[in-house]
Amino acid sequence: MKRINDIQELRRVQTGILDEIHAFCTDRGIRYFLSCGTLIGAVRHKGYIPWDDDLDIYMPREDYERFLQEFKSASGNCRVLDPKKEKHYFYTFAKVIDTRTLLVEAETEGYSIGVYVDVFPVDYVTDDLRARRRVFRRKRLLYKIRRCKISKKNYLKSALAYWCYRLLPVSVATLDRMIERMVVLHEPTFTVANMTEAGPGIGGCLPAKDIEDSVDILFEGKMYKTMIGYRDYLKRTYGDYMTLPPVEQRVTHSFEAYWL
Repeated sequence: MKRINDIQELRRVQTGILDEIHAFCTDRGIRYFLSCGTLIGAVRHKGYIPWDDDLDIYMPREDYERFLQEFKSASGNCRVLDPKKEKHYFYTFAKVIDTRTLLVEAETEGYSIGVYVDVFPVDYVTDDLRARRRVFRRKRLLYKIRRCKISKKNYLKSALAYWCYRLLPVSVATLDRMIERMVVLHEPTFTVANMTEAGPGIGGCLPAKDIEDSVDILFEGKMYKTMIGYRDYLKRTYGDYMTLPPVEQRVTHSFEAYWL
């Protein structure tokens, strides 16, 4: 194996995956949106945030499910990882990986994964604020339990809580079903959010109209798609997103990437 040491080389692999997603979704009429730090980078830097090293996209739930079922790689080099189908999969959202690569992450020890683009579903959320707070509290607890069961590392910083959750007599599959029943609403509401473990807090909820349509946006010299209400989404989720964070907060992810 040959290690990918140059961040520009890593980004070329990631944008190659994004190009395949963009072409496939455009051809099939599947909505996707640049999101999270990727969208901040597009708006503020016309590309990657200078210290960033991953890509994130959102898809409305119905488009997300279609994408997982239908995605075919034009080059044959990409594959979608579906949380419902991948055995021992660590995450609660999908990834599209480049199968020619290997990514070594501390938190996914024992599970092989390639260089990827994260694909997050966006779900309807109750418009009742009190009920929404209850859902977010319960969601957070279930994700904590799931993480303790699937990972050998204690992210809770409490040995007692970690072992209580790890030894709780409920399977990861059962937890996943409980989470899905809670977060996947089939009746439309006026509010949506990324409800996966990696999703924002309750303040990151946004009006459903923000994702009703897409607009073109420049990223690394190419045009991709993002949600029509992207500025509202960024303000709600990140606050003053046009201001650079303090130097100590400009962190990259902890992983090693290789060509197989």
